[in-house]
Amino acid sequence: MRQRGAVAFAAALVALLAAGLWLGGHPSYLPGFARDTFVEEPGGLSGEAAEILERNYWRKTGPIELGNASLQGMVRELRRRHHDRFTEYFSPENLESFNQQIEGRFSGIGLSVAEVKQGLRVVQVFPGSPAAEAGIEVGEVVVSVNGESIAGVNSAEATKKIKGPEGTEVTIGVLDPRTKKTRELTLTRAEVSLPNVSQKLEKVAGKELGYVRMLSFSQDSGAQLKRAVEKVEDEGAEGILLDLRHNPGGLLDQAVQSASIFLPEGEVVVTTKSRTQGDSTHESVGGNLPAKPLVVLVDGGTASAAEILTAALVDDGDATTVGETTYGKGVFQEEHGLDNGGALKITVGEYFTPDGENLAKTHGIHPDVRVPLDPEAKGDNQKTRALRVLAGKVGA
Repeated sequence: MRQRGAVAFAAALVALLAAGLWLGGHPSYLPGFARDTFVEEPGGLSGEAAEILERNYWRKTGPIELGNASLQGMVRELRRRHHDRFTEYFSPENLESFNQQIEGRFSGIGLSVAEVKQGLRVVQVFPGSPAAEAGIEVGEVVVSVNGESIAGVNSAEATKKIKGPEGTEVTIGVLDPRTKKTRELTLTRAEVSLPNVSQKLEKVAGKELGYVRMLSFSQDSGAQLKRAVEKVEDEGAEGILLDLRHNPGGLLDQAVQSASIFLPEGEVVVTTKSRTQGDSTHESVGGNLPAKPLVVLVDGGTASAAEILTAALVDDGDATTVGETTYGKGVFQEEHGLDNGGALKITVGEYFTPDGENLAKTHGIHPDVRVPLDPEAKGDNQKTRALRVLAGKVGA
C-alpha cells in the first residue's frame, strides 16, 4: 500500500513538472513573499517535492539550484498564461550582468551590432576597445564565435557567446562583405564603458546636420542627450538626426526628460495604465531647445523607452521616422530585489502613445521612410538615407 502511494505521488509530481506548473521548492529556498504566497505550510507538496529531489535525484542538487528553478517556474507559467515576454527572474549572477548593461558597462570586445542572416553586423566600434585595437570596422559581420557559426542565431544568444569575464579570450570570425573574405581574430575581453550618447556634425547637400546617437535610457541619459544636441547646434547644426537603433529602452523618467529637450512644456509624452499603480499621464517638463527639423532613425531593436520617445516626437514634434519597424513593446516593468541577491522584473502595466496607441497592438512604429539594413552596403546605408531625408527637411 505504501509503495502504491509513493508511486502515485511520483507520478503526480512528474505530471506537474511536465506541465510546467511546478512553482514550489522547499519553503526555506524561497524569498519571503514567495513563501507566504505559494506555500501554505512547510510540510506542503512543494516542500516534499524539493526534499525528494535533493535526496534522490540522480545528480547532486541543492538549495540554490532548486530555489532558482522554483522562481523560474513561476515566471514561465505567468509568461505562458498571460502572453508576457518580459517578466523575468534574474539569478544573482544574471542580475549583475543586467545591471552592467543598464549602467552602460560590460565585459566584452566593444561592439554594437545588429542581427543579420549571416551573424552580427557591426554597427559601432567603441574607441579604445579590444575590437577597435583589432581593426574591426563598421559594416563587417561577425560570423562565428570560438569556431562555431552564429548564422541564424538570435542576437541575444550570439552576443552572450562573445561577452565573458574580463581577461578571458574569445575567437571570432569576421567577414568583410566587400571582399567576401573572413579572418579569424582572437581578442582578450575587457571592461567596456559605453558612450551612451555621442554626437557628430555631418555635412549633406550643403547642409550642416547634427547626428546624435543614444544607446539606452539609463540614469542621467536625458541630460547627456541635451548636452549632445546643444553641442552640435553650437557647431552650426540646422537639423538633428536622432539615432535610436538597437536602443532597448530603460528608465521611463529619462524618456520624458529626453522628450522635453524637443517639446514645449505640457505636451503628453506617454500615458500608463496599471492595476497596482493606477493610471498616469506623463508630460514634457519644459526647458526645451529651439525647434529644428528632426528625424529619428529606428529599427527592430528600438524598444520600450526608445519607442516612447520616438512616438512623442512624431505625434507632438513633427519628427520624421526612417529605418525599420520598431520592436512594439507596449508594456513596462519594475524590479523587485529578492533575499537571495537576485531580482524579479515584473510587468506591471501598459503604456500608450500621445495618440492613444499601444505599440504592442500596432506591432511597433512603422517608419515614414522604410529603409532596410543592407549588410553588403559600404558604410551605413540607413544613416546615409536618414541624413538625406533630414537635409530635405532643412531645405524645405
